[in-house]
Amino acid sequence: MKRTTRRIVITGASSGIGAATAIAFARQGCQLVLGARGREGLEDIASQCRAAGGQARIGIVDVTDAAAVRRFAAEARDALGGIDLWFSDVGIGVVGKYLDVPIADHQRVIEANLLGHMNDAHAVLPIFQQQGHGIWVNMISIGGFITSPYAAAYAASKFGLRGFSAALRGELRDWPDIHVCDVYPTFVDTPAIYHAGNYTGARLTFPPGALPPEKVADAVVKLARRPRDTTVLGAPESALRLGEFANPVAASLMNRFMDAWSKKAAPARPTTGTMYAPPAGPSGVRSGSRSGQQRSSQGSHTALLVGAAVAAAALGMRLARRAP
Repeated sequence: MKRTTRRIVITGASSGIGAATAIAFARQGCQLVLGARGREGLEDIASQCRAAGGQARIGIVDVTDAAAVRRFAAEARDALGGIDLWFSDVGIGVVGKYLDVPIADHQRVIEANLLGHMNDAHAVLPIFQQQGHGIWVNMISIGGFITSPYAAAYAASKFGLRGFSAALRGELRDWPDIHVCDVYPTFVDTPAIYHAGNYTGARLTFPPGALPPEKVADAVVKLARRPRDTTVLGAPESALRLGEFANPVAASLMNRFMDAWSKKAAPARPTTGTMYAPPAGPSGVRSGSRSGQQRSSQGSHTALLVGAAVAAAALGMRLARRAP
């Protein structure tokens, strides 16, 4: 780890990928400021970071509040003496047919996943410019490439994030030591499966083969050493590009898949998940659902984007085989 990338800020750090990344940086002896809405979750991860050899402070912040994010960034800069890398990892979702989901829930997804990341960037980029260097890591996901019926607001937020990062890189071309890095994992085994809003009438589960969050964390740590614009995990970048090209067909297949899945999966009542309030207690790094049951027929059920991923991957492979 370079000396210039030892002061780390992570939003969305109380569970899942953000928590795993915090612990990974802590193992490198880094100084961290961890942000999220829930104190208990943050304190749990901060304690694990200290046990791993790092220094960790916490800050309660809702990234949808731009003024609060500016205060959080200023406090983090003062506490650390500067910020070398900021990881924007906040992400929420709501699953269901567009018209079955209240518009307020769609708005909340956009506020957290898109505007929240924009608030992060608006707060930290001036600090980077004052320092003359810095790395902003933007967690996006496969959903930034592949259309996802049943998750329309999520798709809008992730496609928007991809365009936002590209625009920032254009504006920052005269700042060669300030980097904007996008991370696109496929499915990751995190507590997000329990945090999502759900209006499908069916219980959400992860597909087999979901990535461990530590794999994504390791990729973010590598970006601290060698920043790059695009990092894809769980699928070749070329397959995602082909899937994007085939989006109209993939979207249709995804919709059919989700229609069939929601009729067969275990029933569940509608819920807003943790969209409007943090979890009641610590959530940890993984979902805890990777068990024998998950490997059974229940494990073949999907969450959020799996239908689109399967459809696009299959179509991408067919297109690749037909290419001259």
